[in-house]
Amino acid sequence: MTFDFVVVGSGLAGLSFALRVPESFSVALVTKSELIESNSFYAQGGIAASPISPDDSIEKHIQDTIKVGDGLCNMEIVKTIISESKSAIEELVRFGVEFDKEDGRYHLALEGGHSERRVLHKGDGTGAEIQTKLVEKIRQKKNVTIFENCIAVDLITKFKFIGKKNNGVADECYGVYIFDKKSSNVDTIFGNFVVLATGGAGKVYLITSNPDVATGDGIAMSYRAGAKIANMEFYQFHPTVLYHHKEKNFLISEALRGEGGILLTKDGKPFMKKYHELAELAPRDVVARAIDTELKKSGSDYVYIDVSHLGKDFIIRRFPKIYRRCLELGIDITKEPIPVAPGAHFLCGGVLTDSYGETTISRLFVVGESACTGFHGANRLASNSLLECVVMSKRALTKCIEYPKKIHIPKEDIPPWKSEKTIAQDEKILISHAWDEVRRLMWNYVGVVRSDKRLQRALERISIIKKDVMEDYWKYYLSADLIELRNIVIVAELIIRSAISRKESRGTHYNIDYPFKNDIDFKRDTII
Repeated sequence: MTFDFVVVGSGLAGLSFALRVPESFSVALVTKSELIESNSFYAQGGIAASPISPDDSIEKHIQDTIKVGDGLCNMEIVKTIISESKSAIEELVRFGVEFDKEDGRYHLALEGGHSERRVLHKGDGTGAEIQTKLVEKIRQKKNVTIFENCIAVDLITKFKFIGKKNNGVADECYGVYIFDKKSSNVDTIFGNFVVLATGGAGKVYLITSNPDVATGDGIAMSYRAGAKIANMEFYQFHPTVLYHHKEKNFLISEALRGEGGILLTKDGKPFMKKYHELAELAPRDVVARAIDTELKKSGSDYVYIDVSHLGKDFIIRRFPKIYRRCLELGIDITKEPIPVAPGAHFLCGGVLTDSYGETTISRLFVVGESACTGFHGANRLASNSLLECVVMSKRALTKCIEYPKKIHIPKEDIPPWKSEKTIAQDEKILISHAWDEVRRLMWNYVGVVRSDKRLQRALERISIIKKDVMEDYWKYYLSADLIELRNIVIVAELIIRSAISRKESRGTHYNIDYPFKNDIDFKRDTII
């Protein structure tokens, strides 16, 4: 199968790219689950944009982003994305997305790290609103062929099949192999351009706000193909994931703190003023470390966030989704505090790209959370992620359409997927145990707070796990679990190696052996 564009991933970045492709071009849209299922769908807070409020400005938004990014933001990218934020909102509205309004104006939320209210939202289910409307639109596009329940296995590149050249010519991407979860077949899809929009990698960690599909597939595939990977040590932990035995990844939005929610210890004492002058509205990395410190001091598994003082009517109107889900679990947030703990939330690093989303492999583009554009630096400003998806997918398409040369895909030299030597997996426990071991290892040794000893032990352990996983991968028939397991092992190793190399504390990376920032030696990206 051959298409002009092969888009892998159906979150906001992938959908908005595919929706913009002119009808004269063909698009393959590959998604590992249903179209609706992605990190974007679960985004509660909203999308940051400026200037929407008369009190706000592009410059203020830029300064907030740079401050939270802790010295590693790419200034060109920050200015570019934020300058296009208002037009991004207008485009989403044209796609049918609705944002909350009051008195005819957009209601703007305040979140941690922002100096002004600039977050547009739809209650506390902004991601669901955006995804639903874009999925409706994409199903109507006649030039888009949708491959649901199909996992991208590996990229097809020039150097892999045609041979590596020694004259400095860049590698080139020709397409992807995809695994059909229903038939268990592996198909070959060629494309003039491959766009990876596969989202984050929260499932690398034991506790995460991400859905099960977030296994870092695009990053792992790009790394195996030889693309440069950047800043993997900067994993943002959301301070407040619901702590409940019946709910594994339900996010308690930062917007609760923006509206006046107070963090409390288990014995009911507020504590954030001890850690930052902005208290509950401090940047996420500060709040997550503060909670982690309180948990270690008390030996508890969770703290509380209390919004009951805000009034029942306001809480139900402003946070309907959180109110309903907590009530289903026996927690009435209008009367009692919510148990929360930090969880892996957003990867600030990823596949290194230019300002148009192209990687170090020609014709391979990466957009959204899988990419490292330099927009987020060492720590993401709240609600900047959806903005990045919309703007960067548009810029990527612009570069693709203006590409200077036509591509020749040497299909005759690229074989179909072969699996003659593999056998059926008869012990599923090997996969499930490795999954659990990786996630616990990352949570305990490479979490909110790190140390040299823990990181070194994590590297030694992940090397052993990786060896076992790779043996199983080539020995047994492919399965969705095996593909994802290989990917999370690779992503885990990249995070560990990056964290070991950064001998300082900056943004979301905090090492107790190097508690201070070192601009002289480490005000730079970590490239693998």
